[in-house]
Amino acid sequence: MPEVRLVGPNGETVGIVSTGDALRLAQEADLDLVEVAPQARPPVCKLMDYGKFKYENAQKAREARRNQTNTVIKEMKLRPKIDAHDYETKKGHVVRFLRQGDKVKITIMFRGREQHRPELGFRLLQRLAEDVQELGFVESAPKQDGRNMIMVLGPHKKKSEAKAEVKAAKQERAAAREVERAEERAERTAAHTELPAQKKEHKRSENLDPEIEA
Repeated sequence: MPEVRLVGPNGETVGIVSTGDALRLAQEADLDLVEVAPQARPPVCKLMDYGKFKYENAQKAREARRNQTNTVIKEMKLRPKIDAHDYETKKGHVVRFLRQGDKVKITIMFRGREQHRPELGFRLLQRLAEDVQELGFVESAPKQDGRNMIMVLGPHKKKSEAKAEVKAAKQERAAAREVERAEERAERTAAHTELPAQKKEHKRSENLDPEIEA
């Protein structure tokens, strides 16, 4: 009768036993006999609750898919002689992308005689990398690609972490707005309560005997 290397339900090694004995042990333990390494010699089988095993694996797969984040590469194009205002605008977009956990491909586009001045693009990329170093790092160093020069920035934070931070910030803002609304409601309630009391006091004063007041 063929033999198998049997592993117990807790991962312990039972040893090499006949297939019949392995099936008997599985039946006695009210478990399934599952072949986990058919290419081994002899094949490896394990005693387990196969239904539970499949369920747990499906749960793990779902969790992995839920936590999986697709790598997104944004692109930002600059000219080597970009003016200060446009630079700040472009940098702002790069900052936003990195905060969202996305990679950013920075492309410096050279035209005409600019192609003979690659150092202009290199210095611009260095400057940008330094300006956003708190949020990202140089994943791919500047390199010439035809008429362009390219650099890739990677975010310090993972996409999932960035999403969690954005969600937490939204919840915090929502809680702050709720507190403000509660304070406004309390102020309106206090104002409505105070007004009738003032009217009553004014009316009581009018009904007092003038001679007594004197």
